[in-house]
Amino acid sequence: MNLTKNFSLIELTSSETAVRKGIDNTPSQEVVNNLKNLCENVMQPLRDWYGKPINITSGYRSLKLNKAIGGSVTSDHCLGCAIDFTLPKEDYKEVFEWIRNNCEYDQIINEFNFQWIHVSFRSSSNRKQSLAAYKNAIGQTKYKPY
Repeated sequence: MNLTKNFSLIELTSSETAVRKGIDNTPSQEVVNNLKNLCENVMQPLRDWYGKPINITSGYRSLKLNKAIGGSVTSDHCLGCAIDFTLPKEDYKEVFEWIRNNCEYDQIINEFNFQWIHVSFRSSSNRKQSLAAYKNAIGQTKYKPY
């Protein structure tokens, strides 16, 4: 099932960890609707502008899958409201800034000096938070404004 021209439900729900651990990662209709909204409002406009494929590394995660990978208990991935993706290294800053300047979003996070980008979208009350994730001296993940 295509959510938009360039994004399919299967690419936003597939997980090697889920397969390996036998975890069901089937989304509810509400989650599918959230993924579609995220793709229509952020990812497809980005893809149209960028003109190249975008590698989705994490989309929807069931609660069980999210726990298995050590995700935040409040992760928007569990609602189908967040996507992590990678690009060629030289494109990260430009893509990050394009989203910040051209899309409605809840959060966009430069994850650990652009190892990947996290972006989330909610149907209402998007905060437009731009953050950078980093590890502190004792290895905890922290966030600061970007």
